[in-house]
Amino acid sequence: MKRIFVSAIALLATFSLSAQDFTALYNEAATAYTSKNFAAAAESFQKLIATGMESVEAADLVATAKATLPKCYYQMGGAAFQRKAFDEALVNFEKSAELADLYGDHTQMQKANTWVANVYQVQGGEAFNAKDYARASEIFAKGYEANPRNTGMALNLAMSYCELAMANNDMAQYEKGMEVYENVAAMKGPKYDADAAKAREQMALYTNNMVAKLQQAGDSDGIIAMADALLIKNPVNPVAQRVRVQAYFDKQAYAKVVELAGEAAAAQTTDEDRSLVYHLLGAAYNAQEMKPEAIAAFQKVTAGPALESAKAALAELTKK
Repeated sequence: MKRIFVSAIALLATFSLSAQDFTALYNEAATAYTSKNFAAAAESFQKLIATGMESVEAADLVATAKATLPKCYYQMGGAAFQRKAFDEALVNFEKSAELADLYGDHTQMQKANTWVANVYQVQGGEAFNAKDYARASEIFAKGYEANPRNTGMALNLAMSYCELAMANNDMAQYEKGMEVYENVAAMKGPKYDADAAKAREQMALYTNNMVAKLQQAGDSDGIIAMADALLIKNPVNPVAQRVRVQAYFDKQAYAKVVELAGEAAAAQTTDEDRSLVYHLLGAAYNAQEMKPEAIAAFQKVTAGPALESAKAALAELTKK
């Protein structure tokens, strides 16, 4: 024999209430809300919605209740956040977002989700500062999902992935970090300019750090594989272009350097990095005894640590 379970709220809906009853229930909820007793207000608004859903007389009151109920949970979330009761705040903000979505209030849903992200940002920061990068990445990922436009959150998430990658030589975590950085770097508008620049800076930093680890291990093929994976997602990634050329040079695959260096140089965003690529190209030509091509490449080295070496190579190549 099947057993049937009916909630107390559902049972309330079976009673026939008068317009006066609905008004009294609404006034009870409104008074609690005005008094900032948001938990009591939420309970009364929920009862009004449950009992008045099928009533034509209560339609306007139910509509107001639906508009106000998500705000009750939003206010409870804010109060909990101020007390640093972050788990409680999270529950209430998520409930606010859920109800706002259910009742079609997308502005309120967005506001609640912004604070969901803020709570996760605080909790993730605590884990990150404790160097628990695995936990930090889990928390920041939830916040990033709640508010993908929060570039501060995204940068924290990407950094957590990359720190985890560096600690464990985990290329999968590195690639996840690069993907988030790419997303931030691609965001347009003045409000995102600083974080987009920070994303590009951090991409270069962590890529160079990962390359250094692989170079120490003599793993040029690992560097090439890493660069290829990045270039699938962004074919003009300047860092990936540059380190791939360097890796082929380290393997003495000079024909491959010649093949890739022109495109890599064009992708660079600074004279210094562009000069590094041209220096590798000149050295590759020189190794293949292609003197005119080597001279032309070295002449394009104009800045950075490669400049003095290029000048010395030119002096050697052009002396009579």
